Amino acid sequence: MSASIAAHPDRLLPADPGTRSIARSLLALVEDLPILSPHGHVDARVLANNTPFPNPTELLISPDHYVTRLLHANGIGLSDLGVGPTDVDPRESWRIFCRNWPLYDGTASGYWLRSAFVNVFGIDDALIDDEHADEVYDRLQSVLEGPDFRPRQLFERFGLEVLATTDDPLDDLDAHACLAADPTFTGRVVPTFRPDAYVKFHGAGFAEKAQRLIDTAADGATGYEGYLRALENRRGYFIAHGAVSTDHGTLTARTLKLDAAEAGRLFEKGLRGEATPAEAEAFEANMTYQFARMAVEDGLVMTLHPGVHRNHSPETFARHGADTGHDIPFAMEYTRALQPLLADFGTAENFHLVLFTIDETVFSREIAPLAGFYPSVFIGAPWWFIDEPDAMLRFRSAITGTAGFSRSSGFIDDTRAFCSIPARHDASRRTEASFLARLVAEHRITEDRAAEIIVDLVDTAPRRAFKL
Repeated sequence: MSASIAAHPDRLLPADPGTRSIARSLLALVEDLPILSPHGHVDARVLANNTPFPNPTELLISPDHYVTRLLHANGIGLSDLGVGPTDVDPRESWRIFCRNWPLYDGTASGYWLRSAFVNVFGIDDALIDDEHADEVYDRLQSVLEGPDFRPRQLFERFGLEVLATTDDPLDDLDAHACLAADPTFTGRVVPTFRPDAYVKFHGAGFAEKAQRLIDTAADGATGYEGYLRALENRRGYFIAHGAVSTDHGTLTARTLKLDAAEAGRLFEKGLRGEATPAEAEAFEANMTYQFARMAVEDGLVMTLHPGVHRNHSPETFARHGADTGHDIPFAMEYTRALQPLLADFGTAENFHLVLFTIDETVFSREIAPLAGFYPSVFIGAPWWFIDEPDAMLRFRSAITGTAGFSRSSGFIDDTRAFCSIPARHDASRRTEASFLARLVAEHRITEDRAAEIIVDLVDTAPRRAFKL
């Protein structure tokens, strides 16, 4: 195998030799620590069933919208990449990907993929091209069929200690129960309560889903009262199955404290399909407030992921469905939006609210100041379009002057691509080492203190923020 930049020991570390030496020492303290992944989208059934991954395309390309969206931007149809209902030959999709591999130079996806090829699969990334596409596909297929490449074996190999999934409130969580009851599986896989589909009036099938929720879990209560009780009961079910957090993909960060009568009126309009967009947004803002109230009562960590225009391309959504690469960020505001929620719960004992954004301008302007005052607020790590090395450095620079190192969530990989998890966490650890090394080199902190901080950022911070 030829030397690869994906295996270089100094990848992502500072170019300056003196600062790089400090970063190497810091990285050595955390490089082999267990991986804590408290927010992600790997399906628990993958681990419960422990069946082999089907083929390279279905593992690395089709489900990863980071990968497919850039190919689509360069004129390649999503169906040709195995996205959505399609009968495309996975080998042909792989050939398309290899032919266009240079498109990923400099991108976060290129970094994760290159690292996975070299460090997980043992494939020389210099072979990812049109000429060697079939050869690489066959080698990857052979690896995937081996007994050491089953999901559970990789879980152990990757050094995963905790892996959180993202789950529908009415999921039976049987896969989680199976894993928890299996003495041969020593990892911790926890569900995450994600109620978005039961909150957004204009989502597909909202009325049917909300009514099914009430019928299933409201203990006989009806209407808005039954709806709230059903959500509370299902949260309890998730806690009984190991959940530590809830996740909310809201349109904005707005919160609103409506009285029960007004909220009930909006809820009934939503069920009938008569709510205006403004009323739908008001109800969602009310429910963000209500979910915070529930979190104060039951102790689940609340994570907020606003600021994304979901399914931006109607044509793509109609043909291929959600989560296929056309969710686009927009500018956000948090300070005024969260004031009703934080006024009531910001200092509540044991309430943890982790705020994420894709609008980098609010890290220093709003989120760090909020986390620098409210004991409930934690700063979510760079997410989605900004979970890449340069943005991670910008993030740390933006928040540290105001909130220090203690108020961040720890790294969040937020991925469906199981085999990219170690690459993502490795990149984060190297970036943290680089940032701290610069502070040491500039005589802003001591190297001994930097050594304590990097262990806290990698290991203690996610345990603290997510109550692990």
